[in-house]
Amino acid sequence: MKKIALISHGCAKNLVDSELILGILSQNGYEITLNEDETDTVIINTCSFICDAERESIHSVLEMADKGKKIIVTGCLSQKHPEELKKEIPEISAVVGTTDFTKIVEVLKQVEKDNYVEEVSKEPVYIYPENVERQQITMGASSYIKIADGCSYRCGYCIIPYLRGNYHSRKIEDIVSEAKNLVKKGVTEIILVAQDSTSYGIDLYKKPMLSKLLRELNNIENLGWIRVMYAYPTMMNDELLNTIKECDKVVKYIDIPLQHSHPEMLKLMNRPANDYRKMIKHIREIIPEVSIRTTFIAGYPGETDEHFEHLKEFIKDMRFDRAGVFCYSREKGTPSYSMKNQIPKRVAKKRYKELMEIQQEISKERNKTFVGKTIPCIIECYSDEGEVIARTQYDAPEIDGVVNIKTDKHVVPGDIEMVKITGSSEYDLEGVL
Repeated sequence: MKKIALISHGCAKNLVDSELILGILSQNGYEITLNEDETDTVIINTCSFICDAERESIHSVLEMADKGKKIIVTGCLSQKHPEELKKEIPEISAVVGTTDFTKIVEVLKQVEKDNYVEEVSKEPVYIYPENVERQQITMGASSYIKIADGCSYRCGYCIIPYLRGNYHSRKIEDIVSEAKNLVKKGVTEIILVAQDSTSYGIDLYKKPMLSKLLRELNNIENLGWIRVMYAYPTMMNDELLNTIKECDKVVKYIDIPLQHSHPEMLKLMNRPANDYRKMIKHIREIIPEVSIRTTFIAGYPGETDEHFEHLKEFIKDMRFDRAGVFCYSREKGTPSYSMKNQIPKRVAKKRYKELMEIQQEISKERNKTFVGKTIPCIIECYSDEGEVIARTQYDAPEIDGVVNIKTDKHVVPGDIEMVKITGSSEYDLEGVL
């Protein structure tokens, strides 16, 4: 039996693709390892969203080349630079595009014969392979479910639509079936991901269907929590907000990347220039206990001091529960690459730092409000020091904070326990069972 290693980079959506690749290999009789030293063939599923992610992926490829491995590069980097990859790193055995990973077995057979393979669709169309059972890399309290892929928006800074094609939803029954299987395997929390989760169903059913999907998932027995990531501002309507409010398993957490506050900047980004203050206020009126996470870009081309001050005041006034900030990354192939008034990197970094300091203080004050309360937390794991690591419903895995719990009680990852919060910092909480 041939043994294949896999290294996965990038976002949760890419992780699902990696798990699908492993599922295809497993169905076709391959043995799988996550330790590249155990085999001479390595698949590297790459990310190319921003320069830093690209560099990390390339570092992995070069490291495996130094070890003399047969390297198959899949994912966004392959889609973006298929010819350049082979030219710059001739040790690569194959490049496979974002929507071509279902052909991985045929690619491997050619690689085993020492043939170079380039399997990259020029116009990618992502269709989820429903006949494949994912082989999960991370089986714990939570698991991601990809409800759609691709994107039909064309935000000025984003390369994703050019790498993954237009938006393609999965059928409700297929998603519900996958969720039920995950629950049978012991998963407590499912996290719905897509490039834009709120557009779910428009291409299949001719109208947004995320509310219907959430209500169907809410009926699954033994499922603890349902979390939605990557909502788009214009799609955050009352039907969806009321669904989140009414479904007891849907956590009261809304992840809605806004990117900026000033209407002129939003237009430059090719984003909806809506009144976000009014929208945030409305969300909080419908779901009073909601936690709102967002992200912003600092230093986008054309951002003046006035635009930046507008964004600072917006963050101070809105007091987001969670917020991330990214320095603008200039990516070839995006509309913003050739825009005038590019902001110097040092200015973007300074603005990034200012925004993060503002948000850090807000987060610190917000976390203090939990001290003394007893709240449900999902158990993640034990730390090396023997403390229990958990999360509240207001924290997504890997991007938000955790709860460090001191207890003598034996707990099981995936269980939801009532935890008394005893301390707080900028991002994390402390508690006891």
